[in-house]
Amino acid sequence: MRPKLGLIALLAVCFLAGSHTLFAHHGNASYDTSKTVTVTGTVTEYHWANPHVFVKVDGKDENGSLMHWTIETQNIVTEVNAGWTKATFKPGDQVMIDITPAKNGAPFGRFKGRIVINGQTFKSADQR
Repeated sequence: MRPKLGLIALLAVCFLAGSHTLFAHHGNASYDTSKTVTVTGTVTEYHWANPHVFVKVDGKDENGSLMHWTIETQNIVTEVNAGWTKATFKPGDQVMIDITPAKNGAPFGRFKGRIVINGQTFKSADQR
């Protein structure tokens, strides 16, 4: 009986030692959190999926060049609590989205603050 108890204890310790990674999540290291950029343009795609919802927007930069932005938002549950649905965005919608931009200057960012879709304003769940 003792060998089985020892094996169970060993397995429990191994499980607990490795389980901390289950709670891991990426941080903001790739974003310039000291800046907020407003992206204005047309929705081209909307990905309503976990672990994060993504909105793709074609907009122009300050020089008038076309930029293909990818904007990461929160998970579906958080966005539902903020009033979003899987039909919140549609290709062709005109949007204005506040984001925290990527540090490397790529047209990528994380939603921060507000989104105006065809004149209707939505805020991030942490600002409601």
